[in-house]
Formats: sequence, C-alpha cells, structure tokens
Amino acid sequence: MAQYLSNTNAGRGIFWGWYVVFGSFSIMIISYGVRYSFGVFVKPMFVEYHWPMTVIQLGSSINLVMYACTGVFTGWLLDRFAPRWIMIAGILATSAGLILASFIQTPLGLYLSYGVLVGAGSAGCGMVVTSVAIGKWFHRFRGLAIGISSMGIGVGTMLMAPLAGYIVQLYGWRNGFLSIGLLMLSVGIVISYFFMGKHEPGQIGLLPDGDLPDEDLRRGPGAVTIEDKASLKSVLRTVQFWILAFCNVLAVMTVMMTFNLQIAYAIYSGISELEAAAALGLIGISGSCGKFFFGWFSDRVRDAKYAAATGFCIMAIGMFTLYHADTAGILYGYALVYGFGYGSLAPVMPYMICDRFGRQSLGAAYGVLIFFATGLGGSVGPLLGGYLFDRTNSYDIGWLICIIALLIVAVTILALKPNGRQFEHSI
Repeated sequence: MAQYLSNTNAGRGIFWGWYVVFGSFSIMIISYGVRYSFGVFVKPMFVEYHWPMTVIQLGSSINLVMYACTGVFTGWLLDRFAPRWIMIAGILATSAGLILASFIQTPLGLYLSYGVLVGAGSAGCGMVVTSVAIGKWFHRFRGLAIGISSMGIGVGTMLMAPLAGYIVQLYGWRNGFLSIGLLMLSVGIVISYFFMGKHEPGQIGLLPDGDLPDEDLRRGPGAVTIEDKASLKSVLRTVQFWILAFCNVLAVMTVMMTFNLQIAYAIYSGISELEAAAALGLIGISGSCGKFFFGWFSDRVRDAKYAAATGFCIMAIGMFTLYHADTAGILYGYALVYGFGYGSLAPVMPYMICDRFGRQSLGAAYGVLIFFATGLGGSVGPLLGGYLFDRTNSYDIGWLICIIALLIVAVTILALKPNGRQFEHSI
C-alpha cells in the first residue's frame, strides 16, 4: 500500500494526488447520488400531475444537454485552473436547482430548475472535473486512482437513491428535492474548498505519481515526462476520438434510459417502490466494485479498450436480465450484473482519452467527448424510453434497444488503434 500512497522513495508522506482522489470520491457520492435519484421522483410527479411520461423525462434530457454543453467549457477551464472554484460554482448551481425543484407547479418549472440549473451545475462537480483533476496527478496508477474516485458514483447511488425514496415515501417528493439540495450545498462546498485547490503536481515540484524529475528519468522508457499540449483541433481530426464518441453516445443512451425508467418499470411489474429503489442501491454497490476492478484492470491490460469491451458485454447481460425482471429477486440480479459492467465507464473512458491524447489535453478532449455522449446519447435515452412507453404501454422495446446498442459498442470499441499520437501543439 505504501508504494501507492507515498511520494515514491523520498519518504515525503502521502502524495497530494491521493487527497485529490479522496475529494473527488466524496464529491461523486453527492453529485451522482443526486443525478441517479431522479427516477425516484418520476412516479410521484406522474401520479400528482398526470403529466405524460415523455413530459417528465424531457426534464432529465434537458438536464443532460445542459451538463454536456457546460462540460465543454468546464473541460477547457480545467486545463488552465485548479478545480476548487469550478466545483464550488457547480455545487451552488446544482443545490439552487434542487431547492427550486421542490416548488415547481408546471413542466416549465421542472425544466428550468432540474433541467437547466442542476444540469449546468453538475458539469462543475461531475465526472469531467474529477477525472481530469486526477488524470493530471497520476500516470502509473491512473486507472486505479480514477477507479477509486469513481466508486463514489456507486456509493452515492447506493446511499442517495434509497434515502431519497424513503423521504419521498414519508414526506413527499417536494421535501425529497429540498433535502438532497441542502445536503449537497452543506457538504459539497467544504470538500471542494479543502481538497481540490491544487491544479497539477508541477505546482509542488513533482511529476505525476509523486515522482521527482530525476527519479522519473531513472525509471527509463516507461516513465512519464512533461508533455506538450495537443491542440483540440488535432484531437478532433483523429478516428480514435470519433470511435470513442460513437461508443459513448450509445452507451450513455442506454444508461440514462435504464436509470430513469427502471423504478417505474419495476413498479409497473408489481414490485414495491422501496424494493425498486433498493435496486438502485445494489447498482451502487456492484458499480463501486466494477469501478475499482476496471480501474485496476486498465492499468494492467495491454490496452484499456479490452476492459471497455468487457464492461459493455456485462452491461448487455444485465439488460437481458432486466428484460425478464418480474420479481424483486430477478430485479436485484439485474442490478448486481448491470452495475458491475456499468462500473467500467467512469474509469476506462477518461483513461483511454488520456492514453491517446495526453494528460495536458485531457480536460478539453474529455469535455468534448462528454458533450457528445451525454448531450446526445444521454438526452435521447430518457426521451426515447418515455416515448416508447407512451406509444406501446410497455418498456420491452426500450430494453431490447439497449441490449443491441451495448453489443454494438462492445465490438466497435475494439477497432480503436493503440496510442501513437502525433499532434499539433497549442501555444
């Protein structure tokens, strides 16, 4: 364990990058716990207002479009500044949106509060920020570090979804929005301020992993060196980037369709609300295990694309289980399998971006990738699922689409060529 935590051989104590990992892990618990709890609020709003499912899911789609659009700007900022103030601004906007969502009376209110404010704010305290921040601090342990931090997504889902479900059941969905908004505001700002204030190891005279420049040279050809920054234009001209974008668009489409509709689907199938919400908690547990495993696996496999393909196949198996879930036991089986595969997305995708385009351009490149994946795939998923249900009064077609899409990306991701980057450099 000491080899991971210490500043290599110099005995200088815990490398600051691991504090960044802890801060990112904690922020992920709150940020993604909030995002993946939205399914808890869908049925109560549907019952109270009798809005069509498509109208409610449009709020989630607007949220994801705003997240994606703001993520491009956030990624650009992260290549230049420390994440502290970016995260605090995101937490303030997200908390404001959640609190305002507790007062909505119309779909427009839902779209402006949860859609616009929470969506834009989430970009400042989500996966783009944490992955980019960690990617700048690690090289040899990058996959492990991103995997540990992204476990916060699973822990957040495990804790926040049942908590939100409990509050909604006892006190109503308005108090549910209000409670998680206040929780995010009070905890998120403290964590961001104390743990996310440094930009990169060069600020403290180190290279990634805590290496000193002379120590890094002694490591030989596999060591990390100070990089020039590839221009975003050069990154966007590569086939590798667009393969990653295509795979992420389809994968995120399936994830957001599933997460937004699985609770309503479970209730529709005769499973109780608390049992349905508990399935999200199980996804959080298995997702945390998956994030740690796939982060660790990415550091050891010849190319992280093999880790990605494995994760997509496991997700497809999970979706097939959900397609047949008519009891709580089968639903929980789906949650365990799907969650483990879903855990591959958070650590593997930024790992492949960093590996192919360099850590100095990770913010801009990952921000644009998220723009396509979340803005297009994430927004289409909930809308498509809601539309198909409104038209057919069934979730089956949506689940079949998810299975086919995941099998397609599992094969397509293997077409990625290995790292061999030769890019123009920005000034």
